[in-house]
Amino acid sequence: MSRAPKPLPITTTQARQIWLHAQRLDERAPFGDGAQAVSDAVAHLGYVQIDTINVIERCHHHILFSRIPSYRRADLRHAQSVDKSVFEYWTHALSYVPAGDFRFFLPAMREHRREGHKWFASVKPADMRKVMRLVRAGPLTIRDIEDDVLTEKEHLWQSRKPSKRALQLAFYTGAVTVSERQGMLKTYELMTRHFGWEKLPKPASTRDITAYLLDRALRSQGVVSLDSVCHLDAPRKKAVAGLIASRVRRGELVPVVIDGAGKQEHWALPAALEPGERAPSDLVRILSPFDPLIIQRKRTNLIFGYNHLFEAYVPKAKRKLGYFALPVLVGDEIVAALDLKTDRQAKKLLMQKWTWVGEGKKTAARKELKQKIEEELDRFERFQLAE
Repeated sequence: MSRAPKPLPITTTQARQIWLHAQRLDERAPFGDGAQAVSDAVAHLGYVQIDTINVIERCHHHILFSRIPSYRRADLRHAQSVDKSVFEYWTHALSYVPAGDFRFFLPAMREHRREGHKWFASVKPADMRKVMRLVRAGPLTIRDIEDDVLTEKEHLWQSRKPSKRALQLAFYTGAVTVSERQGMLKTYELMTRHFGWEKLPKPASTRDITAYLLDRALRSQGVVSLDSVCHLDAPRKKAVAGLIASRVRRGELVPVVIDGAGKQEHWALPAALEPGERAPSDLVRILSPFDPLIIQRKRTNLIFGYNHLFEAYVPKAKRKLGYFALPVLVGDEIVAALDLKTDRQAKKLLMQKWTWVGEGKKTAARKELKQKIEEELDRFERFQLAE
């Protein structure tokens, strides 16, 4: 019986470099430009989270801008509505995902069709029949439905419109998809008609989905743990752990120990552990708090030594970084958190608070560092205010 390989020790600096490369944040323009760059970025990352907060540009645009310097909002609209290379569905949150990965989401759609959805348990069959009849006649937004009798909300984020809830349930069951967005206003279309399919593709097996989740994480994270592969999806951990063990035995994955990780196990592809170039020290990224590099807070803290505080729902008097602070990555260090707000009427980006963190608090070259960040802020402001 073969002995389990001894874990390879790596420093947090090495883990950081591997993760930055996996996220393509160590290159200026890793995906090129235009709608194809959007498709390629989403395909590589596996998903790009969608969120409604609009203090600055919404996070799906922001995440793409961080990796596509010439990014325009129209590029994402083109990828979603014309090329149809990305579509919306739930990962750990509502996200853009590659259309090529559709079959991995079909089992969840079928489960919601069969068993319902806990968030939309109150949807009445009559409301579902109504919205499906309307969408069969052509794409529609919730504003196109004017005869709703408003009902009480069951939770804070729920709509009072029964038709909206029915459309959302139809979305989760895969009957309809979001064919277009204008801001956060969604146009719904029949799934098959949007993609030009006679019928839906064949769904992936449970085994295929497990491999998909692991491969997606290895590609976009470089070094992975069970928590990072199964972010907010604990039921998948047992199957993923079994697959990891199998790949380690075959020599396809290497167990690694990251400084400071304690008993938390990590793994990487052998190729990811080969020495590479450091991220250029002049690269500055102003990141979204929903960026894949930030959203898993414990992982970010372990590898970058930075504990991001998302304080949008914290009382003002108790905030430390600010309402919507954005981490600033310079080279391979997170050095500051900027609480920004876009004043679209005055056409300017407002600096609410600047907080130095990590190496940003220690560096002797603070003036030069601040100048680099301010140069990127100018570019970020132009993106914020562009039509």
